[in-house]
Amino acid sequence: MKLTKKRHSCVRMEKDGLTLVIDPGAFSEQDAADGADVILVTHEHADHFDPGRLRSALEANPAAEVWTLASVAEQLSAAFPGRVHTVGHGDTFTAAGFDVQVHGELHAVIHPDLPRITNVGYLVDGAVFHPGDALTVPGYPVDTLLLPVMAPWNKLSEVIDYVREVKPRRAVDIHDALLTDLARPVYDTQLANLTGADHLRLAPGDGTAT
Repeated sequence: MKLTKKRHSCVRMEKDGLTLVIDPGAFSEQDAADGADVILVTHEHADHFDPGRLRSALEANPAAEVWTLASVAEQLSAAFPGRVHTVGHGDTFTAAGFDVQVHGELHAVIHPDLPRITNVGYLVDGAVFHPGDALTVPGYPVDTLLLPVMAPWNKLSEVIDYVREVKPRRAVDIHDALLTDLARPVYDTQLANLTGADHLRLAPGDGTAT
């Protein structure tokens, strides 16, 4: 399976001529979801969910389908009956040959005064885990952890401890659109030296095998 990093939290996974895309939000490329057979969305925040991008992808490929939580599904399901599926923690499904487990329930705390929304993570083919906006530990072995390195809801020490708890073979940066070029070497050094996992930072458009 090939994994391609898109901007911010969006990634594409391809195998056997089929494509799965996670979180093609407003910070990702306009065409991030184009050509997808399967689209997974972790939660409703705009940097992860852009209705226009999803509608465009679903209209372009009548066989494409979406799996997501209720707050996102209710915005799309009427326009695409039978193609938008609601999932939650503990669910499993197979879509276009990709086996997916759903883990997690709530978005990380941004501030105690702000209500927490729902958030789910996806473990794809028992190997690649995308947690969305949470530091969810799936409770299963993870080969590649897609690591939200910089957000209004986390700090570097929490990110490091998260990798230590999940214990992946490698961690690949996501949720990095707000991380400046000046800060990247600092994050790279600490994540490489302190997590116990191989650390990989991909530029948008770069890929790696999983």
